Amino acid sequence: MISERLEPTHGARADSSPNVIVILADDLGYSDLGCFGGEIRTPTLDKLAHQGVRMTSFYNTARCSPSRASLLTGQHPHRTGIGILTDDDRPHGYPGSLRTDVATIAELFKQSGYETALAGKWHLSHDVSTPNITWPTRRGFDDFYGILAGADSYFNPQGLHHNEERVRVTDPDFYLTDAISDHAADFVSRSRARRSPFFLYLAYTAPHWPLHAPEAEIDAYLDTYRSGWDDLREQRLDRLIQEGLLPSNMPLSRRDSSQPGWSETPHKGWNVRRMATYAAQVTRMDAGIATVLDALGDDAENTLVLFLSDNGASAEPMPPPGATNFATRQPSRTRAGKPISIGNSPQVSPGGEDTYSTYGTAWANVSNAPFRLYKEWVHEGGISTPLIASWPAGLGNSPRIVAEPFQLTDIVPTLIDATGLPPHDGPGQSMLSSWRAETTSHDAPLFWEHLGNCAVRVGPWKLIRSGFGDWALYDMRKDRTEEHDRASDFPEQVAQMAALWQEWADANGVVPWEKIEPHLAYTPRLEPALDSSSEW
Repeated sequence: MISERLEPTHGARADSSPNVIVILADDLGYSDLGCFGGEIRTPTLDKLAHQGVRMTSFYNTARCSPSRASLLTGQHPHRTGIGILTDDDRPHGYPGSLRTDVATIAELFKQSGYETALAGKWHLSHDVSTPNITWPTRRGFDDFYGILAGADSYFNPQGLHHNEERVRVTDPDFYLTDAISDHAADFVSRSRARRSPFFLYLAYTAPHWPLHAPEAEIDAYLDTYRSGWDDLREQRLDRLIQEGLLPSNMPLSRRDSSQPGWSETPHKGWNVRRMATYAAQVTRMDAGIATVLDALGDDAENTLVLFLSDNGASAEPMPPPGATNFATRQPSRTRAGKPISIGNSPQVSPGGEDTYSTYGTAWANVSNAPFRLYKEWVHEGGISTPLIASWPAGLGNSPRIVAEPFQLTDIVPTLIDATGLPPHDGPGQSMLSSWRAETTSHDAPLFWEHLGNCAVRVGPWKLIRSGFGDWALYDMRKDRTEEHDRASDFPEQVAQMAALWQEWADANGVVPWEKIEPHLAYTPRLEPALDSSSEW
């Protein structure tokens, strides 16, 4: 168990440097949070949002490892060595570990006298078994508690570490989200006791698969999802419009064509439980965030808190595509000796330690409502997720909605601007002036590439290419759900933006997809498909 927290011996510290907490959810969709139109109960994040800033056009990089690399360095992920995930794909691709010649924001904070900690998921090292120069404790973090790889059991994680030592779970009531929250709150209390400014990177694994949550919290959501995914997608869009987060004429994207309507769906009870478990994971994360924020005490006023997600909701099947040895890498039995069932089928009722499942394409389509597609794609469903910023001393307590588009490379310059850290060489720009309503536009081009899925946004225009397909052009002012391709109407616009994207790709070390794809262990999905379990 976490040791007893130290209470500060005095009130808020005299140092005017703000504390910084960056909270990252894993695979959370655009409209999952209550304050972003969702029915999932997230009172802590809702309170932050309604006393701070909500960004409606903030972009990630479509996948967990690249997003983390960009978030922590202020660089586009390809430049950091993390172009796909943490596999070493050389000589045809990327090394899969964070390059040592690219500074992390934790290193910058540490050099400026901040205490630094990571509680949660790292996922930026190819070698997660032997401590090495790419581990978080050697990249600027004084303290690390969490997992090094991309996913693990919430009840009995096999890859849990404290600093560079493996942690074996012995507590029968252990739940990873709670443990991450408790450790983070403990770090906050200890930093306050030492009256030190701190940087906390709180990188939850929730709500990434496997679907694991306490039974009582799953039960609390069962009635919520009995109406099914079609009604819930419409309800989420209505609430997004009512909140002023999206314009009143925003359409709902068509339901994923690979998925049936709710009325035609068999195994409704099983499907309801899948989404109920996912929602329970999010609510438990929100409660953990409350634990961390409560530990701030008087320092809450001068603490900059950011909340965001690493990518859109995941439509990944179980086992994941290409993971031929997935089952052999997981424990075959629970701590109590019960066999663990892996897969997506009505015979596997998710939630408990004895299961390993995902919630499927149709529910991911709800999580990303009103947008199209999912994690891995650079359509809005893959790269557009919530960002909440709260800093009473620096931003006030009045709610604001910011519609200007920004992306992960803008996080580091924003933190530098807020804290007065030394300048950092990177492509991004600070978002503080937009949060404070001191400026009203952001016209710098935004760029993406992941698994050959490419995009560039310039003002209202967004150009997208999936894999080896043709470029498609969308007008974000009128068609943010990306239903109407305008490429044939504006060929010059397409040519100009495609050339701009190529210039960016060449400058940032993007390896051409045709060089990587033949050598991968699996072929990524370029179009959405049914779960491999044929669950319908």
